Formats: sequence, structure tokens, C-alpha cells
Amino acid sequence: MTRFCAALMIGTFLAAGQPAWAADTTLTVMAFNIWGGGANEGKPVDETVAAIKAAGADIIAVSETRQEGDPCTADSCPPAGPAVTAKIAEALGFHYYDQTAKNPAIWANAIISRYRIEKAVADDLGVSIDVDGRKVYVFCVNLDDAPYQPYQLLNIEYGDAPFIKTADEAVRFAEETRGKAFDALIADADAAGDAAAVFIAGDFNEPSHRDWTEATVKAGLQPLAVAWPGTSKLEAAGFVDTFRAIYPDPVAKPGMTWTPTTEPGDPEDHHDRIDFVFARGPGLKVLSAGIVGEKAPEADIVVTPWPADHRAAVATVAF
Repeated sequence: MTRFCAALMIGTFLAAGQPAWAADTTLTVMAFNIWGGGANEGKPVDETVAAIKAAGADIIAVSETRQEGDPCTADSCPPAGPAVTAKIAEALGFHYYDQTAKNPAIWANAIISRYRIEKAVADDLGVSIDVDGRKVYVFCVNLDDAPYQPYQLLNIEYGDAPFIKTADEAVRFAEETRGKAFDALIADADAAGDAAAVFIAGDFNEPSHRDWTEATVKAGLQPLAVAWPGTSKLEAAGFVDTFRAIYPDPVAKPGMTWTPTTEPGDPEDHHDRIDFVFARGPGLKVLSAGIVGEKAPEADIVVTPWPADHRAAVATVAF
């Protein structure tokens, strides 16, 4: 079984005048924080496999392929034990790549693919994949969760991070925490050259500027409007938030991926959309998108029992 991993894709549509046989390629990409393949709660890896099958994913950007270490705190939580990537890939009959480099954007990440994985990029953030003769890049990340700005804004203790009050403070802390990782992802994507499609997917541990708006504040979904820098940078670089491409109204369709383990009104938590599939490519079309999880209406694709502490994001694109 080929080993390789990542989560990002660049989609390029066929130009007029190309041969009629050069049909569009359709891919379904999933971003899934699998929580150790359910192992943190003693769940079998079969439940994770069932969720991927239900989503119909061709390529999966996987976060947390290993268990959380003990102790696991906001400031230090090294992964422990073996990765479950190989077991998942074998059950699916897919190829895989474990991202093992020391990189602050990676926390036990992997890419699992129906298609042959060719090679990893230099910083291990992603891989190139041969999709029916077309080169696609997928970048897979699990960005730093501490300090976590929604908790800072809502006075929820998480490590030793200070509480904050303003959108400007939230943007500053977010940029200090994850800004270099987003810059590296965009640089890697730009270096992909003539790829047919590029995807950046995974657990961002940072919300979207399209979700923290005046409308969602008025609806009681968010505490204030924030122009979160990570998703703003990706859109400025030409990437499309696949979920918001299909569901542009964050009040009507919040798409919360964090977390199915607490109730929405829990004063010690804040539900949000922090797992994403971003895509880029000339002429790339987003055909569908949704959330995979434990129950409706939070999830568009319902899978029970649900193995993880995140819901997954999934999108189908054509290029």
C-alpha cells in the first residue's frame, strides 16, 4: 500500500478547444479530525471507517491519527502510540501518507486517498496525487489550538492565555498563533505550479471571517464580528471555502464542526466551524458540501455511533 498524506487541492477547468474526451474530473474531499480514530474514548477504528464511507470521500485530510498523550494540556499535548492511518487505509482499500515531520501545522496528520500518492512537499504539509493522469495537491493541517481566541473572548479558561475583549485583539492573537502556518500553506500552494487542483483541508482551530459577522452576532451565534486572518488570507490567495460556496448564509447554515461532545449552551465551551475544505483552481466548481456527524440538523450526513470530538467537513468539486 502506498504511503503518503496531506490536505489541499488546486482545481483547473478544461479550456475551450481541448479534446472532447478530456472530461471534467470530480472529487470528494473530506477534512476529518478523527480523535485518535476514536481511541481517546476507547472506540474501534471501524467507526471512523464507517464515517468516511458514508461521506463517499475520495481523499481524506486526517487530523489526530494518534491518541492524545498523558498528560494532555492546552500548552503541551504530544501524540502517543501508533497512528491508525494504515488500518483505515487498508479497510478502505486506499493509499495513505503519514505526515511525520516536525512542523507546528501538523499534529499526527495524514492523507488517505483513493488515488495514487506521488510525493510529499518539502515541509510535509501536503502531497501530490495522480488523479486519472491529472496532478492534484492536497495539504492537510491541524493548527495550534492554544491560545484559542473564541475562549479568550468568552472568558473560558484554556491554559494560561489571557482573556481579551476586542476583535482587533482576537485577530492579533490568531495571527501570532497560526499566521506563519497559513503563510506556509499559501507558499506551498503557489509552488504547486501546473497542478490541476489544490485543496487545503483540516482542523484550523480558528473560525472563519464568514461566520463571525454582524448577522451571526445578532442571531446569538457569535459574541462579536471578527475578520479572522487565516480564512481571510486563503480567500485573498484565490481559495474558496467550499462549505460557504454552497451555504453562504451563516445564520441559516452555521455548519458547526466543534463539538458534538457538549451542548450548544455549555458555558465552558463555544460551538463553531473550525474544520474546512478550501479549494483553488481556474474554473473549479463546488458541486456540493456538507457536515458529517452524529445527528441532524447539525449534520447533513448522519453516522451513528459517531467516533470523534469534531464533526467532519466534506465537499465535492469538479475541475
